[in-house]
Amino acid sequence: MRSRHFVATIGALAFSLVAALANARELRVCADPNNMPFSNAGGEGFENKIAGIVARELGATLSYTWWAQRRGFIRNTLKAGLCDLVPGTPTNLEILRTTAPYYRSSYVFVTRKEAPEVSSFDDPRLRGLRIGVQLIGDDGANSPPAQALGRRGIVGHLTGFPVYGDYSAPNPPARIIEAVASGEIDMAVVWGPLAGYFAARQKVALRITPVEPRIDGPQLPMIYDISMGVRHDDNVLRGEVDAALAKHRAEINAILAQYGMPRLDTAGTP
Repeated sequence: MRSRHFVATIGALAFSLVAALANARELRVCADPNNMPFSNAGGEGFENKIAGIVARELGATLSYTWWAQRRGFIRNTLKAGLCDLVPGTPTNLEILRTTAPYYRSSYVFVTRKEAPEVSSFDDPRLRGLRIGVQLIGDDGANSPPAQALGRRGIVGHLTGFPVYGDYSAPNPPARIIEAVASGEIDMAVVWGPLAGYFAARQKVALRITPVEPRIDGPQLPMIYDISMGVRHDDNVLRGEVDAALAKHRAEINAILAQYGMPRLDTAGTP
């Protein structure tokens, strides 16, 4: 009798464990494994940290689908059903349903500390500087700052740095900041989060200045609100993530500050 009772008890516990595992929640995140300061496979990026906060709030285990964030990233990850949440996407991006933004940043001028400070695309001194600009996408399309400089005829001393860079090496986006530090170029115009993180890791002091104008012409913004994105029909997850981001606002702000994030939203002060 005792033996049968023992076996029955073990069987019930095993069934309960299997049921619990079957019902365990998983937050499946789409992310780039080599895209610091945003994310990497080691979980060292600020988007990794923020995704961890969301997962804990949802009582979920965090898992990743890793994919280089290039053309086709959303199609091959979220829309393929491999994952459910994309951190760090522009607010109101049409191909996603996005949360409320959790930070706002801008493109910035990056110069060595001893160089004259430049804050505007209209500064005449730009015409005599060697300027690095980011090239976006596999086809090397111009970034908004490159377009702003081109509109002003400032093209003779521009050097393009692909956002993706040499993907076989760690931290490929850092090359444009390293070029400023080494003196290869006089200035870079870079997306703020990338600039803030890598500028602090150079051996020489660098200055970061948000660009002006913030909107260059009617359709060329230099500032962006950043959210997390889900599939258009995933209203439940979108609402849960929204609530988690709002509840942990102070903790998220502290993480962004640790990564040197240049911010233009009032929430930038925890």
